[in-house]
Amino acid sequence: MLEIRDLHIYYGGIHAVKGISLSIPRGRIVTMVGANGAGKSSTVRAISGIVKAQGEIIYTREENGPSVNVLGLPSEDIVRLGIVQSPEGRRILPQLTVEENLRLGAYIRNDKEGVASDLDWVYSLFPRLRERAWQNGGTLSGGEQQMLAVGRALMSRPDLLMLDEPSLGLAPILVGEIFEIIRHINGLGKTVLLIEQNAFAALSIAHYAYILETGTVALEGQGMDLLHNPQVKEAYLGG
Repeated sequence: MLEIRDLHIYYGGIHAVKGISLSIPRGRIVTMVGANGAGKSSTVRAISGIVKAQGEIIYTREENGPSVNVLGLPSEDIVRLGIVQSPEGRRILPQLTVEENLRLGAYIRNDKEGVASDLDWVYSLFPRLRERAWQNGGTLSGGEQQMLAVGRALMSRPDLLMLDEPSLGLAPILVGEIFEIIRHINGLGKTVLLIEQNAFAALSIAHYAYILETGTVALEGQGMDLLHNPQVKEAYLGG
């Protein structure tokens, strides 16, 4: 579905991503794990068209369909192709209601009946959002705001859903809940690219994983294999 080839990202004189290559197969959960500054979020922003990069990002929306290099395309065009990001820090609009935030996720769509149906579907995934539909987003707890950010991304009907640090700042019980929802969304046929510092949670649900260190891919493999890898345990799982 998505192939990143020899991706380089610079911020002035800083070489933040140094020629990484990775693959995201259709229907799978792929995770990028690493510490702050490893290049995870920069990679996602390049896929979304938010930061400039060098290399290739080849996207094939439909199986056996045409491929396109999305690198350099406007962000709105990338969303229309079916690639959607739920950003780090949630970035909801606190002065708007829960439902208004969700409907913003469907801004590229003009199928009113489909939007209404998907809104009901998102509420079924996140019942607490239905209960708080007319509350301002800023009044929600951190976990509820994360659910809102994921729900907003789903409202655009993505084929590839990119989640940037969904567990950031959440209590452990909420982390478990969010990751079960991610697994459920994947089970419904959505391809997921998961960006995480929480290596244990991410590797526990990922089909395939890339460990990033200082802008390079240090390790890669099946999620459960890396979860039991001594090197990963030592660096990310407290031994």
